[in-house]
Amino acid sequence: MQRTGLPLGRAPDEALLSGLATGDPEIAVAFVRRFQRTVFGVAIAVVGDAQLAEDIAQLTFERAWRHAQVYDARRGSVRTWLTAIAHHLAIDAVRARRANPVAPEDLDALLDIVTQTPEQQALAAETSAGVRTAVAALPRDQARALVMAGIYGMTAQQVADMERIPLGTAKTRIRTAMHKLRRTLGAEESRR
Repeated sequence: MQRTGLPLGRAPDEALLSGLATGDPEIAVAFVRRFQRTVFGVAIAVVGDAQLAEDIAQLTFERAWRHAQVYDARRGSVRTWLTAIAHHLAIDAVRARRANPVAPEDLDALLDIVTQTPEQQALAAETSAGVRTAVAALPRDQARALVMAGIYGMTAQQVADMERIPLGTAKTRIRTAMHKLRRTLGAEESRR
């Protein structure tokens, strides 16, 4: 890329990703520097543990390097692709740590974190801000159920057990919250 006269720091994201697949160490460093805050921000927002978030960030970049050739620009930007990888790895890490359940009384603090996280700065996208705002606007019981299911990957049964409510109530809260979220976000999208 430097042969074209374009410094690596100014190269398009897609060009850096393509270069990453070649194994060029300079391109790899430029790629990691460009996206490290975003990837770490997503990981720390989900797992809440800096050391684990660093491990997830490293795994994210390793996976990007191994799968760079399957990236499809029609499905989203490189940043979106990387954040999706980081998010999925972080969710897997949270699921693996199931032995450390979250106390229901701690979920209120987690909901506050969801509305103002490092992920907000990392993604810097209107969509993520809209989602956080929409989740914060939900009734607290619906928002808690949605966060447990959506972020922590809990099943409706696990939500019901954690909240000490009937299974049907847990399913209704999750479904109602998702419906409200879709409606709110759909209304915002149609205004654009």
